[in-house]
Amino acid sequence: MTSLPEHPSAKRLGLVIDLDICVGCHACAVNCKEWNTGGIAAPLTDLEPYGAGPDGVWFNRVHTYEVGEGATGRTVHFPRSCLHCAEPACVTVCPTGASYKRSEDGIVLVNEDLCIGCKLCSWACPYGAREFDEDAGVMKKCTLCVDRIYNTTFDPEDRAPACVATCPASARHFGDLGDPDSAVSRLVAEREGYDLMPEMGYSPTNKYLPPRPRKQGGCSSAPVELNPAVPGQPGGLLGWLDRLLSQQ
Repeated sequence: MTSLPEHPSAKRLGLVIDLDICVGCHACAVNCKEWNTGGIAAPLTDLEPYGAGPDGVWFNRVHTYEVGEGATGRTVHFPRSCLHCAEPACVTVCPTGASYKRSEDGIVLVNEDLCIGCKLCSWACPYGAREFDEDAGVMKKCTLCVDRIYNTTFDPEDRAPACVATCPASARHFGDLGDPDSAVSRLVAEREGYDLMPEMGYSPTNKYLPPRPRKQGGCSSAPVELNPAVPGQPGGLLGWLDRLLSQQ
């Protein structure tokens, strides 16, 4: 089985996802697919994309849930991808060393040349983050866009994962979660960000920011009943139309 790095760096690159402002537009999933189908994990299989049962490899998926009832109910969009855990079971169960965790930044990757497609990693991952490519016969997963974030031909502001770069609501953030003074770490501390399924003990690097409580009762300054735009019975053509429609 594969071992984790003995002396990992304190650097832990990952994502912070704000569930309060994610609008469920799937731009992250689409841009991730577009970038990675030509990147280091390429190609990403599409099976019957326009048929009755489309399937394929997607590193990002967005699930939508209805939470609560009545006035307290709300729609929550939940993006899901690899969480690049500090203690990834997907790595330690791999019999060939294909799944591995980088010591320099904590990113979890797959060496497709070593992968035998046994799917043990997908069974071990409680987050459903592994994707089996039926055409290639190997497992694939989110790479955190290592071919973007370390690409020195990009401007510094563009060295971010494709999902972060494309999010129209700025619901996704990227940075070093191993540095308590980084922008993403401060954001997690301020918003009480949390791990997904912490009871599993895998210590995921990616964090989620919870939805903020909704204000009840609406706007207190709004009038109970709006006054008519034009007082009294209008005259002329508009008055005639109003009287005609009122008789229907």
